[in-house]
Amino acid sequence: MPHIVVEYSKNLEQSVDIPDLIRVVHDAVIATNAFPLEAVRTRGAPRDDFRIADGDPRNAFLAVVGRIAPGRPQQLRHELGKTLFDAIRGYLSDVSEAIPLSITVELQEIDQTSAFRHNSIVVKPSDMLAKS
Repeated sequence: MPHIVVEYSKNLEQSVDIPDLIRVVHDAVIATNAFPLEAVRTRGAPRDDFRIADGDPRNAFLAVVGRIAPGRPQQLRHELGKTLFDAIRGYLSDVSEAIPLSITVELQEIDQTSAFRHNSIVVKPSDMLAKS
């Protein structure tokens, strides 16, 4: 955990390098040191069909949802959300001046009674250095 889903309107691809945006979001989560590296998962979810506000085809959205295990203090959740929001706003500052863009970040706690998981990913310190 966490699972970070970067949902976005397909028209955003015209203005944003989406894989790089995913990297920025992923790196922001890792930088908090709130989660084990091997547990962080970030993925993009383009939306082909969308309508925003008045339907202007230039309107775009980015909605980031982070799903985390319960029990973390409210202050930590707030800091994580703000860290993500600030990283995204910083990365997209030029884009949000050029096109109408809505950005949201939300953290959700996963209900443990209905969550099942297995993770055999192991990150070795040497692997981390090689990717820096």
